[in-house]
Amino acid sequence: MKLSVIISTYNSPQWLEKVLWGYQCQSDGDFEVVIADDGSSAETRDLIETFRAASGFGIRHVRHEDDGFRKWEIVNKAIEAAGGDYLIFTDGDCIPHPDLVKTHRENARPGRFLSGGYCKLPMKTSKAITREDIVSGRAFTLGWLSRHGYGFTPKWLKVIAPGTVFAGLLNRLTPAAKTFNGNNSSCFRSDAMRIRGFDARIRYGGGDREFGYRLSHAGILPRIIRYSTICLHLDHPRGYKSAEVRRNNLAMIDETLKTRRIETEYGIAARS
Repeated sequence: MKLSVIISTYNSPQWLEKVLWGYQCQSDGDFEVVIADDGSSAETRDLIETFRAASGFGIRHVRHEDDGFRKWEIVNKAIEAAGGDYLIFTDGDCIPHPDLVKTHRENARPGRFLSGGYCKLPMKTSKAITREDIVSGRAFTLGWLSRHGYGFTPKWLKVIAPGTVFAGLLNRLTPAAKTFNGNNSSCFRSDAMRIRGFDARIRYGGGDREFGYRLSHAGILPRIIRYSTICLHLDHPRGYKSAEVRRNNLAMIDETLKTRRIETEYGIAARS
């Protein structure tokens, strides 16, 4: 099965570099990376070109001009550009666990989408992570994280669980909503195309969940793997966040739930 990892980014080249190091160190290396760039400056382009040349790592860079928050538009373009049969969606501030790609591949099933986990790190810990910490895998250990500012939290279980016999049990017991989370979720490309991708009207907050609801309406049901594989979510400002945007997003999401719609008119163009 051909697999594509779609990484969304916007003007965070230092974080994106750490994320790319993480994908360079995957235990399953049989995949392509497609970067969905929401109008970043030349610094991001230069990073991608330098990384590609130095590592030989296959990367497609899909970009449009900066015109405010248009993440879902560029993610839809990345879906269309992707060569994989199966798509993992994540963000340019989320360093993947070394087995993230492997875990998604092993758990992929027709009629399902996968919802993985994440640990949101403080800025001190985010800045402390080096390439060697990622290559060695120590950035994914509680000892290293706690020594570098990641204090106690119930999410420590997500660091401990991957690769253990407890992961499956915790996946079944978690009370968390079975949502599609754009930082660590996956589905078949054909299913993403079936529902015409993400709704580009939705701004910061909720576009990934709305996508997941439409998948569910189409009979593509969630499977939780939040304790089987995680990403380390690096800290950053959230300049697009606002109460008005949140209200508008929630109204669109509520409409999707009430109407049980499957396709969006504001996503990938319908195929004749």
